[in-house]
Amino acid sequence: MRTLAAMRTLVLDPPPPEVQQLLERRKRLGLDMYDEVWEGTYHMAPMARGRHGRLQAQLTRLLGPYADNAGLLDVGPFNLGDGPDNFRVPDLGYLRELDPEVLYFPTAAVVVEVVSAGDETYEKFPFYAAREVDEMLVVHPEEHHIRTFSRAGGHYDGTGRSILLGIDATDLEAVIRWP
Repeated sequence: MRTLAAMRTLVLDPPPPEVQQLLERRKRLGLDMYDEVWEGTYHMAPMARGRHGRLQAQLTRLLGPYADNAGLLDVGPFNLGDGPDNFRVPDLGYLRELDPEVLYFPTAAVVVEVVSAGDETYEKFPFYAAREVDEMLVVHPEEHHIRTFSRAGGHYDGTGRSILLGIDATDLEAVIRWP
C-alpha cells in the first residue's frame, strides 16, 4: 500500500471544505510560501528541510557579488508568472529590474532551484523558457553538484557556466560548504 507522502493527490473542483480549511491554515501559518499554481492547478509544496535552507542562504551570499557585478538584483523565493492562476516559486532569482510593488514577476535573468526529494524542478523548465528566463542554476545537494542551463529559444542547454553571473558551476561547487 502506498502512503500519501509517496503520491500526488488531485482534488477536483469544487474542493471540499476540508481542503479549503487546509489551504487557509497553511496560509495563516506561512506554510504556503513554496506553493505554486500551474495553469490553474494548485501544487502544494512542503517547506524545505534544513539542508535546503542552508544551501539557499550560502548561494545568496556567494552569488551576491557576481550578481552585483552583472547589475542584477537578487530576490529570495518569489512568484514568477502571470498572476495567481499560473506561477512558480524558484528558490532564488536575479532580476534586471525590481518593482517593489509587484507580486508576480513576468521573468527573471537567472533562476536558482535547489532540488528536494520529489520536487518538480525539471518540470518547470518549459514554463521558465516561455517566460524568457535566460539562465537556470539547478543545485543537487545529495550529489554536491550544480548544473547550469542557458535558454536557447524555447528550451535550455546545459552549459557548465553562468554567463550572466560570470561563474563556472565547478568553481561554485568548490566553495559551497555542503550540508
